[in-house]
Amino acid sequence: MSSVNKVILIGNVGADPEVRYLDRGVAIATFNLATTERGYVMQNGTQVPDVTEWHSIVLWRNLAEWAQQNLRKSMKVYVEGKLKTRSWEKDGQIRRKTEVIAENIQILYRPEIYRNNDRMSAAEPLNDAQEAPNDGAQEAQNPEENGFFNGIFR
Repeated sequence: MSSVNKVILIGNVGADPEVRYLDRGVAIATFNLATTERGYVMQNGTQVPDVTEWHSIVLWRNLAEWAQQNLRKSMKVYVEGKLKTRSWEKDGQIRRKTEVIAENIQILYRPEIYRNNDRMSAAEPLNDAQEAPNDGAQEAQNPEENGFFNGIFR
């Protein structure tokens, strides 16, 4: 039986992507993505606070160049990819980092559009969602087509 390594995240870009180029001109971009589980009040009145998790996202080649041109801090994005853990030695200690290697990314919300356009309501869905190239990965179904996002993740 085969196994599956698949990650789907919807969150906010923590900072503009950092892009660098390897020796052969291959682009690699990295950025952090914040996902937040909303807090709540328990029946006994105890307040449970929001919990934010930070994810390291890595993009390669065309996807990295696309991110450099299009992604900005605070944007809400859909990221699809796989988990990869790498390790290295530093100062005699083994270090580990788990990253999401993105295969597909889509912008769901651009705050600057709403700040710069007074007549547009924040409740209106984003009609011009910009999908990134998927670098030859299998074409994923667009989640917006079936109304799943429906503007609620802003």
